[in-house]
Amino acid sequence: RMVLPRATVSLRNQQPGNRREAASDIMANDEARTMMNQGQIVTNHGSQIAGRVALLAGCAALLAWVGMPDAALAQEAAPQAPTAYRDIPYIGSRNLVWIIAQLHLLLAGFVLGVPIFAWLCEIVGWKSGDKRYDKLAKEFTKLLTSSYATTALFGGILLFLLIGFYPKLMAYLTDIFFPSFLVYCGLFLVETATLYLYWYGWDAMAEGSGKKFHIFLGFLLNVFAFFIMIVPNSWATFQSSPVVISEGSDFARAWAATWNPTWWPVNIHRLIANVVLGGYICGAYAGIRYLSAKSQEERYHYDWMGYVGNFIGVFGLLPLPFAGYWLMREIYQYNQQMGITLMGGFLSWLFILQAMLIGVLFLGSNYYFWLGITHRIPGSETQYRKPIMAMLIILLLCLGVWMTPHSLVASLEEAQKMGGTHHPLLGVFGVMSAKMTVSNLMVLVTFMSFIMYWRAGKQDTAGWAKAAKALMGGVLGLAAIAVIVLGVWGYFVPAIIRINYFSTSQVGIVIFVMLTITPLTALLLKSAKTTTEMVWGRMPPRAGYALVLNAVMVILLMTLMGYARSSSRVHWHIYGVMRDSSQYAFSPALGYAAALMALNTFLFCMLVAFIFWVATMGDKAKAAASTKGSVEPGAIPAMAGGAPALDGPEVDASEEKRPV
Repeated sequence: RMVLPRATVSLRNQQPGNRREAASDIMANDEARTMMNQGQIVTNHGSQIAGRVALLAGCAALLAWVGMPDAALAQEAAPQAPTAYRDIPYIGSRNLVWIIAQLHLLLAGFVLGVPIFAWLCEIVGWKSGDKRYDKLAKEFTKLLTSSYATTALFGGILLFLLIGFYPKLMAYLTDIFFPSFLVYCGLFLVETATLYLYWYGWDAMAEGSGKKFHIFLGFLLNVFAFFIMIVPNSWATFQSSPVVISEGSDFARAWAATWNPTWWPVNIHRLIANVVLGGYICGAYAGIRYLSAKSQEERYHYDWMGYVGNFIGVFGLLPLPFAGYWLMREIYQYNQQMGITLMGGFLSWLFILQAMLIGVLFLGSNYYFWLGITHRIPGSETQYRKPIMAMLIILLLCLGVWMTPHSLVASLEEAQKMGGTHHPLLGVFGVMSAKMTVSNLMVLVTFMSFIMYWRAGKQDTAGWAKAAKALMGGVLGLAAIAVIVLGVWGYFVPAIIRINYFSTSQVGIVIFVMLTITPLTALLLKSAKTTTEMVWGRMPPRAGYALVLNAVMVILLMTLMGYARSSSRVHWHIYGVMRDSSQYAFSPALGYAAALMALNTFLFCMLVAFIFWVATMGDKAKAAASTKGSVEPGAIPAMAGGAPALDGPEVDASEEKRPV
């Protein structure tokens, strides 16, 4: 007997309609019960899978914990990307390198330029027997020794900064120039040893064969200094004018990179600029010492030292524009776009500033010569007043032309009135043909100003003096006319003819004038009669200020052109080879650069003042211990001429009454 479920029995006892509803309820309950059973099955399967996953995760964690040291070592051993740049907060890596590099280069220019004329002064004193030249050379060398260690210090700081901030660039340059690094280190060692022997052996080698050996040491000092200058120049010029380096030995690759198109133009330009910088800084030193002189002896000495410093500065300043022209010509030949960036792009306004600085330098140098004529040579004020005024007018007119820009910064209304950015009248003075002409004329005027100072107080006695003077006047007049004609003619010929032929001819004409008139004047003065003795220590205070102004102008000029040469590479570390990918891959704006140039000039002046103050502390102590108010009888003859005889112990009454 089958026993039916209670739900089935109850279903039979119900009515047909109710039976259908009850059947549907039973089916719903069965489906729910079935779904619950399936859910339990799925839950059981999920629990099993979660347990397996947890087991696998635990095993993985265990393996990771066991292998953690090996993984850490593997991570440490993994190669990292090399660092290309580093920066310093607030000041910026480029600004810091800019300041330190500029100070190092200015100090190096002074240290490399001073030995040249210190050695020449020692030779003049040895040949003439005048101990004052030897004393002057020793004082120049004293300034050199005081600056030498500071220059090396800033060079070391610059090296560390370059390696730290630009490791990728320095690694590339080291790979190419490493042999020259070794040569540079050797040159630095022998330069240091020679300088110590030259300075500390000055008094011990003062006579006889010892003096000859001391002069030979001075020659070696200049030779080593020259090579110390040209070796780093190759590193800097390679960045601006790189060449293709073929495979070969390390020395062959270094030599190929060294001999790049702008290496020798920069060498010559920097050599002359170092002489100019050293001469004017020594002149400024003499001017300050002259202004603070306590005795007449000091006034005599530092008045003469200021004259020698100004003479050396002018001697280097005359050929310096020609060396700069050669450098720019080589830059154009190497890469025309770089030349256009310098002379026709946003950097072209720097050359307007350059014209202003050079013009002030020419005016200051000539002004010092004119003060020397009117104050050191009694009775010459009326005789030379008209020539001085004529030369002043010519210099000012030439400076005005040189400072005229090619395109003017004008408002829209001003440009509409002018018909463009070029002035209808002054626009013709903004091109290179006019600027080359006036720069050559300024060199000629400055040269003749020096010749006039040289001949002041002399009367020619040679029988051929009239013919020689007529020849010199004719050469000077024809040269000035030729320079002007070539300058005007340059407006009507193609640029390639003007650059390759006319500009170089103007330079050649001016050099010919200097090489012709200088020896003729020297021959005339050998037999000339002295009509008025040159008296030292009578210059007014403004002469000392003029010497300081000249030094500041030279420093500003060197900072200006250093920025121009570096910015001509625009966004390249090595032009066309290694691109600058740092955050400073742009050329600084002119206003920003001018502020940094002024800062560098101020820092350098303060640094040099401190070095010279330390160097002269011993002299001040000796002067305080010596007798005050001692007067040295006699006047010191000029370096390029002057009276060979000394003044007597008597002082002219007019000199005593003359205000200083």
